Amino acid sequence: MRSQEETLIRSGPDSDSDQAEAKTTLKQAEAKPSDPKPSDPKTVDPRSQTVQSLVRALNIMSILGEADGPMSLTELARAAELSPSTAHRLLTTLQQERYVRFDSGTRSWYVGVQAFIAGSGFLKTRNIVDLARPRMRQLMDQASETVNLAIIENHEVVYLAQVECHQMMRALAPPGSRLPLHCSAAGKALLARMAPHYVKSLMEQRGMQRFTAATLTTLDALEADLEVIRTRAYAIDNEEHAIGLRCVAATIYDERAQAIGALSVSGPKARVTDERVAALGALVRQAAAMVTNELGGTAPG
Repeated sequence: MRSQEETLIRSGPDSDSDQAEAKTTLKQAEAKPSDPKPSDPKTVDPRSQTVQSLVRALNIMSILGEADGPMSLTELARAAELSPSTAHRLLTTLQQERYVRFDSGTRSWYVGVQAFIAGSGFLKTRNIVDLARPRMRQLMDQASETVNLAIIENHEVVYLAQVECHQMMRALAPPGSRLPLHCSAAGKALLARMAPHYVKSLMEQRGMQRFTAATLTTLDALEADLEVIRTRAYAIDNEEHAIGLRCVAATIYDERAQAIGALSVSGPKARVTDERVAALGALVRQAAAMVTNELGGTAPG
């Protein structure tokens, strides 16, 4: 056990205080292990060891990626439901491959550059961001409001890219931000192209949380709005997620006429007035159609 402890200290924190923390967490893990022993056939399938380690490491990456800032070993171990020694072993492996990095000054772990490279690879293969960005800039110039590109992931709207306007007051949704489908313009634009029975099932599973007095919280109200969206070909978030914020969105389609994303224009209600909504809707609908065409897609007949 002495050699294991020395390895733990050398591969991570190198200050005296870091060594003390590492020793303490290791002793806690020995006193109350949270991981099954590999030698116990009743709790561990030997054939799944490599996969289990991979799943645990990916879970740690997800936790770090979704955190508001760096995390300590103790915080990561608790969030991942792992013993500190197991979490540390996985972190040091990820550190060697540059998927995470360790700051010895703050004794905190950060997402590493290789994780960014891997994530960027997804966006490149998807190609929607590269193709949409010039149209997003053009749309921002035309509308003088912030433009977003969003997709559906895990039954939520996820923003992939944003082009900010030059106004002092502007709507911000950094890449990676998530919103519920039922109260965002991009989400409703995408829901409008789903089968009604699937929308119903989705809302029953996810719920329709109220964020403002304008949030649609019943399936009947949502279905009525989706029917209007299908007719005019753009969706409106009329302060349904945040008071004072309006958004207009239109759908992007693939070669099978399936909705794969949405462009949206967002701004304060003071600028996105009732009189401007129709004009903004026409602009965002045109921009989404251009991106669809450049992707080789086609709108539903």
